[in-house]
Amino acid sequence: MSLRLYNTLSGEKEHFEPRVADTVTMYVCGPTVYNLAHIGNARPVVVFDTLFRVLRERYATVTYARNITDIDDKIIAAARDSGRSIESVTDEFTLKYREDMAALNTLPPTLEPHATHNIDAMIRLTQRLIERGHAYVSAGHALFAVESMPEYGALSGRRLDDMLAGARVDVADYKRHPGDFVLWKPAADDEPGWDSPWGRGRPGWHLECSAMIREHLGDSIDIHGGGRDLIFPHHENEIAQSRCSHDGEFVRYWLHNAYVDIDGEKMSKSLGNVRSVRDLLQHYRGEVLRLALLTAHYRSPLNFSSDLLDQARHTLDGFYTTLRSVEHIEPVGPVDITAEPVFAALEDDLNTPLALAELHALAKALHKALDAERPRLKARFLAAADSLGILQATPASWLQDATAADELDAAAIEQLIEQRRRAKQDRDYALADTIRNELMAAGIALEDTAEGTLWRRGA
Repeated sequence: MSLRLYNTLSGEKEHFEPRVADTVTMYVCGPTVYNLAHIGNARPVVVFDTLFRVLRERYATVTYARNITDIDDKIIAAARDSGRSIESVTDEFTLKYREDMAALNTLPPTLEPHATHNIDAMIRLTQRLIERGHAYVSAGHALFAVESMPEYGALSGRRLDDMLAGARVDVADYKRHPGDFVLWKPAADDEPGWDSPWGRGRPGWHLECSAMIREHLGDSIDIHGGGRDLIFPHHENEIAQSRCSHDGEFVRYWLHNAYVDIDGEKMSKSLGNVRSVRDLLQHYRGEVLRLALLTAHYRSPLNFSSDLLDQARHTLDGFYTTLRSVEHIEPVGPVDITAEPVFAALEDDLNTPLALAELHALAKALHKALDAERPRLKARFLAAADSLGILQATPASWLQDATAADELDAAAIEQLIEQRRRAKQDRDYALADTIRNELMAAGIALEDTAEGTLWRRGA
C-alpha cells in the first residue's frame, strides 16, 4: 500500500508523492488566539496530527508547520474589551491552545510560526506581487488584483462572480474589483502597526500563511490542510498570492476536513452551542475527545453529542480493560506498523472508522489468544493504537483515576471493596450486595477474579 489522499484541488483521491524523495512538508492553518479553542477548531488538529503520525512512519523527514495568528481585528477587539494589552491576550490564549491540544494527545508541530514574527516576510511578498503586476496600492492599502490571475477560483471550483455572490467581501471604493483582497492595510494610531513602503499598517489575514510558508518551508510544499470553511476565500487567496509571486507549484495536495455539528445543529454563537475544548476537558478525558473526533471520516460531517462522547469513553474502557487483562504479559516487538491493517486503513485517505474497526479486531484477538500468542499481539495492538494517538495511559490510571472532583477517590473505593470481601467471608451477602450496589451507583464496576476484585470507573 501507499498513501492516498483526497486532493480538494483535483476532486480526486490521489497517490501521495512528495516533491523531494523521503522528505515531506506540511502546513496547517492554526488558531487566531483571542479566545479558547472550540471542538470544531480541534478537529483539524486531531486529523492532521494523525496524518503527521502516518507520514513519520513512511518518510525520513517530515516538517509540519502550524501557524499562530497573533494580530487580527478580533484580537484587537478582545484586548480593548478586556482592558488588556494585545500581547497579554495572545500569550494567554496561545498557551491555553497548546495545553488543550496536548490534552488530545496531539504531537507538537515541527514549526509554529507567529504572524507578528514574520512581518518582514509579508512586506517582501507584497512588494513582489506589486512588482509583478498582481497587486496595487490604493488609499494606503495594498491589494491583490484577482482579475490578474486567470486561474483564480480553481480550488473552490467557482467563477469569480459566483464566489462573490453571497460572500462577505468588503466593497470599497479604493478597490478596482469588488473581489480584490487586502494584503496590507493602514493601522489606526491606537492599533498595532509596522512601517512599510505603503505607510504604517498591518497585514491582511490571507497574506500571513503565504508569507510564512515561503519563509519557513519554501515556495512549494507537499500538503496544505485546514477546515472546509477555509477553502474560500482564505486558501483560494493563498494560492493567488503564492502562485503569482513565483513561477511554479505552490501546494501539491490540498486537504480539508468537514464541519462539526453539535447535537445535530450547526455550531454557532447565535445558537449558544459552542463547546470549548477546555470546558469539555472538565468532564471528559482528552483521549475521549480525540476518539470521538476520529469516529467519522475527516471529510464527513461529525455530529458531536453526549452520546458520541459516552460511546467513545465506553470504547476506550473496553480497550483498557483488555490491556489490564494482559498486564502481566510483556509485549514482544519490534512491530512493522506499516504492515498492519490499521495502518493500511489510515493510508487510504485517513480512513479512521476502518482503522478503529481493525483495532477492535486486534483487541478481540488479544483477548481470546493463547498466552504464547499474546506478547506479539499485545505489541501489535499497542503500536496500532499509537498510530491513532490513543491508549497513551496505563490501564490502572485510565480505569481508576477520577475525572471529576465529586467522584469517589481510589482509596475510598478500595476500602469499600475490602469491606465487601470481609462481608462475603462472613457470609453477610446482603451487606456485600449493598456495597456492590453502592459502588455501581457511583459509576464503579466490579469484576471478581481468582486474583481478587478488579474495578473500573464508568459502570
